[in-house]
Amino acid sequence: MFTGIVEEIGTVSRLWRTGAGYNLMIQARTVLDDVKLGDSIAVNGTCLTVTHFDAHSFTVGLAPETRNRTNLEHLREGQRVNLERSVTPTTRMGGHFVQGHIDGVGTITQFRPDADALWVTVQTTPDIMRYIVPKGFIALDGVSLTVVDVFEDRFTVTLVAYTQQHIILPQKQIGYTINIEVDILGKYVEKMMSHPSAQPAGISLDFLAQHGYQ
Repeated sequence: MFTGIVEEIGTVSRLWRTGAGYNLMIQARTVLDDVKLGDSIAVNGTCLTVTHFDAHSFTVGLAPETRNRTNLEHLREGQRVNLERSVTPTTRMGGHFVQGHIDGVGTITQFRPDADALWVTVQTTPDIMRYIVPKGFIALDGVSLTVVDVFEDRFTVTLVAYTQQHIILPQKQIGYTINIEVDILGKYVEKMMSHPSAQPAGISLDFLAQHGYQ
């Protein structure tokens, strides 16, 4: 479990194939302070397991499901990534509950400066858009953000000046992909509402949709 508050920006030092899989080595400092083998570190929002580390870097493996769901397979040496260690019982929850389980990727379609803030528009697929609501939580490359506007196939978020300086999103370009994790609450609600035994008499998904609920 993570909070979506990036601890540091690391640098990819190596990505290499190991048989049918891949290993990813990242240079870091802060997340290495108390690292142990088997620890979870979110890399661009993806929960990954530490398989090796030294004083300057750590290594994780990329399973097929991870490569299919995320943009990590396309990382190259020298690229920067958002890093966050998993939470502890005493961690201050400054963001929201982020699992590190990426639902899919989106494409950055617009950057729009607004004084010292930055608006970002991300386009994605219907299976992800169904869970995105205005003022709801979303994690982009592991960063906890609040959704502002929602359209049929895209949504917007805004980054304050401090956030811009501590994550990699402003360094990306239009057309770049970004990892997306939606708020788990929407999935639970959908699952419960779709089960016949869980629906009160007279209330269904169709009923809620007809009365303006999405």
